[in-house]
Amino acid sequence: MKLTLSQRQVTSLKFHYKRRNLCTHRPFYSDNDEKESQFIDTLEKIIRGKQSWKLALDDAVLSTALKPHHVEKVLIQTLDDSRLALRFFNFLGLHKTFNHSTASFCILIHGLVQNNLFWPASSLLQTLLLRGLSPKEAFDSLFDSYEKFGFSSSLGFDLLIQSYVQNKRVTDGVFVFRLMREKHLMPEVRTLSGVLNGLVKIRQFGLVLKLFEEVVNVGILPDIYIHSAVMRSLCELKDFVKAKELIHFMDSNGSDLNVVVYNILIHGLCKSQRVFEAVEVKNGFVKRGVKADVVTYCTLVLGLCKVQEFEFGAWLMNEMIELGLVPSEAAVSSLVEGFRRKGKIDYAFNLVNKLGLLGVVPNLFVYNALINSLCKERKFNEAEFLFTEMKQKGLSPNVVTYSILIDSLCRRGEMDIAVSFLGKMADEGIKATIYPYNSLISGHCKLGNLSAAESFFEEMIHKGLTPTVITYTSLISGYCNEVKLNKAFRLYHEMTGKGIAPNSYTFTALISGLCRANKLTEAIKWFDEMLESNVMPNEVTYNVLIEGYCREGSMVKAFELLDEMAGKGLVADTYTYRSLITGLCSAGRVSEAKEFVDGLHREHCKLNEMCYSALLHGYCEAGRLKDALGACREMVERGVNMDLVCYSVLIDGSLKQSDTRRYFGLLKEMHDKGLRPDNVIYTSMIDAKGKAGNLKEAFRLWDIMIGEGCVPNVVTYTALINGLCKAGYMDKAELLCKEMLASGSLPNQITYGCFLDYLTREGKMEKAVQLHNAMLDGLLANTVTYNILIHGFCTMGKFEEATKLLGGMMDNGILPDCITYSTIIYQYCKRGYLHEALKLWDSMLNKGLKPDPLAYNFLIYGCCIRGELTKAFELRDDMMRRGMKTNKFTLVSLNLASCSK
Repeated sequence: MKLTLSQRQVTSLKFHYKRRNLCTHRPFYSDNDEKESQFIDTLEKIIRGKQSWKLALDDAVLSTALKPHHVEKVLIQTLDDSRLALRFFNFLGLHKTFNHSTASFCILIHGLVQNNLFWPASSLLQTLLLRGLSPKEAFDSLFDSYEKFGFSSSLGFDLLIQSYVQNKRVTDGVFVFRLMREKHLMPEVRTLSGVLNGLVKIRQFGLVLKLFEEVVNVGILPDIYIHSAVMRSLCELKDFVKAKELIHFMDSNGSDLNVVVYNILIHGLCKSQRVFEAVEVKNGFVKRGVKADVVTYCTLVLGLCKVQEFEFGAWLMNEMIELGLVPSEAAVSSLVEGFRRKGKIDYAFNLVNKLGLLGVVPNLFVYNALINSLCKERKFNEAEFLFTEMKQKGLSPNVVTYSILIDSLCRRGEMDIAVSFLGKMADEGIKATIYPYNSLISGHCKLGNLSAAESFFEEMIHKGLTPTVITYTSLISGYCNEVKLNKAFRLYHEMTGKGIAPNSYTFTALISGLCRANKLTEAIKWFDEMLESNVMPNEVTYNVLIEGYCREGSMVKAFELLDEMAGKGLVADTYTYRSLITGLCSAGRVSEAKEFVDGLHREHCKLNEMCYSALLHGYCEAGRLKDALGACREMVERGVNMDLVCYSVLIDGSLKQSDTRRYFGLLKEMHDKGLRPDNVIYTSMIDAKGKAGNLKEAFRLWDIMIGEGCVPNVVTYTALINGLCKAGYMDKAELLCKEMLASGSLPNQITYGCFLDYLTREGKMEKAVQLHNAMLDGLLANTVTYNILIHGFCTMGKFEEATKLLGGMMDNGILPDCITYSTIIYQYCKRGYLHEALKLWDSMLNKGLKPDPLAYNFLIYGCCIRGELTKAFELRDDMMRRGMKTNKFTLVSLNLASCSK
């Protein structure tokens, strides 16, 4: 980076630009020029006259003849009164729904800027950018009008750059700046300052330095804000040699040497533990007549504390006080804590007494104890109020205060605020302990933000803090929730290897993760190991295992665990009951689930909305909507109110049965109770209409949803996209996907699966494979997407490609399921390739996959075709032993095969 001013002057540069017509193109008729001129004059008279614009422009002839190029000319002729021009422009857009040309926008923006009407010009520019213009298109359009009509002010381009910066598109602002340079235009210094500071915010430090060099080389004298941005970038890059060169550059060019720039340099040096260099910088600028401020001294004290130079820090704090500057609580806390940790209690005590006279270090113990008690009782608002009050009274919080508040914020999921409090602790020189880090790691894990949790884990280790069983368990639980079991067990072994014993929460997290991954056998082994380690399971442990058994359909085992749980004095809760109700309903035993609910009611066990919603869902899935409504009435009679989830289940059930009267009745009932449909309900309705092929109604519901202020999510978009793909409207589905991306919702595997399904159904396998490869690159491919592709190839009779995909998915770490195998097995059986089908069947069994009824029926059918009756009946018997039933088609196949033999 060169830090010397270029001698070139901007005024000496020449313009080299090819002019092009900005006005809207129209057919050229020379004999109509006079009429065109008269038409423009008529419009101008209407605008400048006292006649009603609405009446005048409602004239059918005039209204029909009015075109964008007329508006452009009128705007040019009325720019002497740019407010009037803006009114006319807005009138056409609002009252006549006139589609203005880009040229009209640009003419008016330049005109407004030229008359110092920056706010309306900026608003107009924002509207123009909403049209989706690229930065180059926006710049070219503005430049065309600027050059063609000879506007004197180039501040319209500044507004363009500022708009991109404000909208967090800083790199687009840089692009426009460079386009301006090519056209020999220069933005104002404050605009450049905004760009550079915007780049600092997004940590584009290298680009800051490059842009600064460009600015200097064209002869622009940077201001203090530009210098601050450059200094911050150099410090972030740890390039302190050039940072000091910047100081000399500012000094030699007569720039204002503000203490802010020095403070940034000092902060950077201290951050890199080059504290004594920072002290030299402070001494140097004081000699030059620049006064050090509170930030200067506190930054140095904090830096000295970080390198364990507490005595020097205390000396510097004394110097600060003699200058009439009051040290921050952060600096004082760091020094006191530093002396205390080094065993120099007298130093710490004397420092507290001396600064206590200034009101800097009051007694925090009472406040901390009270805030902690409030947080434990979940009275978070009162705790935060007390925290605010103590600050207003001049009492500064310490590490204990912040640890308590960070923990309460993390428990509520307010992680951004919690992290900011950790940052405040650092800024105030308060050395964080293990407790706030444990809270932050746990909070991020609960929200599924594992990368942030890992980052804080690494940070705390880097700071010399030792993880505890709580730290490890939080991360293990986070990994298990995301089914990243390898990482979870690696961390478990790392923990036990360090001699840290697991507790009940650690074991419960691992058991839960295994159950989520459908590895119930391994989960039971870990439950047994937990008991062997003399760690007693708690209610959550039992709930997790009961849910695992219910998911597997092993209801006998699930109820045995419920009894065992009660035998150990552990009390079942609504989570336990909900799992059991869901398990019974999933097994097709809805009536038993109802009996179980009634039994719990008789025993005065408290049930909530979630328990009843599980029962309602079971009824609706079984097509027993009337029974579901009856259960609702009982639920309300028993003092449990219907919530959105219950209504969502019932609405979904009525939609599946095409019961329109009931569907509207439920919506009205919701409305009468003051409940509004949420994303889930709207998505359910849209999905049902889409699947029924009623896309018009689906889009009508979409419009109502938007109108109600309910923001569509990825599931809502996917439901509509699925409907469009099923109906063959691929172009519209792609447009909706683009709209989805623009709204900030990212498509998931299911979204892309809709497109994949369409392509395979249409036999466009090459495009389907291309899309799937892109999904693999984006880590979005899964077993389902592979199954869609395999089914497509099998349908086309391309077994080689299908079997290659089977091998490829395992190479990519994606495990095939029963559907994967049964799809290929069916195609083999259908074509008489029984040997290949049986080999694939054995491969499936060897991988621990349990065949479903469909897979059995496919293979039995294949055996019957080839006359392998013994094998067919073996499979049937095995199937029946597993509690599965053969379908009618298979029974017919077995009977026919037996008769023919």
